[in-house]
Amino acid sequence: MEPNNGLKPGERLDDLLTHDLRIIQSDEVFSFSLDAVLLARFCSVPIRGRIADLCTGNGVIPILLSTRTKAEIVAVEIQDRLADMANRNVELNGLAERIRIVHGDLKQAHETLGYGRFDLITVNPPYLPVTSGDLKTNPHIAAARHELHCTLDDVLAACSRLVRTGGKVAMVHRPSRLVEIIGGMQKYRLEPKRMRFIHPREGQEANIVLIEAVRDGKPELRLLPPLIVHEGDRYCQELLDVYYGRADRLSPENSESTAAAFIAEEGY
Repeated sequence: MEPNNGLKPGERLDDLLTHDLRIIQSDEVFSFSLDAVLLARFCSVPIRGRIADLCTGNGVIPILLSTRTKAEIVAVEIQDRLADMANRNVELNGLAERIRIVHGDLKQAHETLGYGRFDLITVNPPYLPVTSGDLKTNPHIAAARHELHCTLDDVLAACSRLVRTGGKVAMVHRPSRLVEIIGGMQKYRLEPKRMRFIHPREGQEANIVLIEAVRDGKPELRLLPPLIVHEGDRYCQELLDVYYGRADRLSPENSESTAAAFIAEEGY
């Protein structure tokens, strides 16, 4: 990389606070949020194999996943500026041999990446239908938040095409669309298996849901204990542990044994 770490105008270099990882970001296009960290630390990751991350943005999820697995990771992003940023983030962290960024549309990803070739698909998609609210004037931020390039149905269809039978699909989304998510997953033969609600504070409604499904799995959904993000004026200990690299996955009370059993059941 160049002496300035390849930064372009309007970009900055942030510390991911774990495993000496850094990330190039810009408020002009996209900055990762808590959602991405939660998804990367929630999903059941194969030790080896192949992982695809859809709607990768600046590549933060595959970079975080690289700390949990030796699997090959392919990340798909449709916006050229974000795909370029993701490529530079991979290079910056010395992960070019493990992570490949694909600049393209997830709706056609199976044509180049292949049908049923992945053990795990992760996705942090746009949350809002185009009809909900006013779109931002910034096209990059609008596309990250609204379904301009892909709908929820498009995302689930792409996941189903890419993941192998018995493989997993992990998604972070909003609880308000949970009925659509579960219905869409089952439509595309993705059976929900693990789910966890994220609440900003004790007594407040959940504003994030993490859900993991298995391709052609049998019906059996495990609802994990809720995660309460804030305890007073600080993050809860579970979040602090994953943020600062003391833990590589979320570990809610009583969930470790069930998650381990699930991973063993699926052959990971």
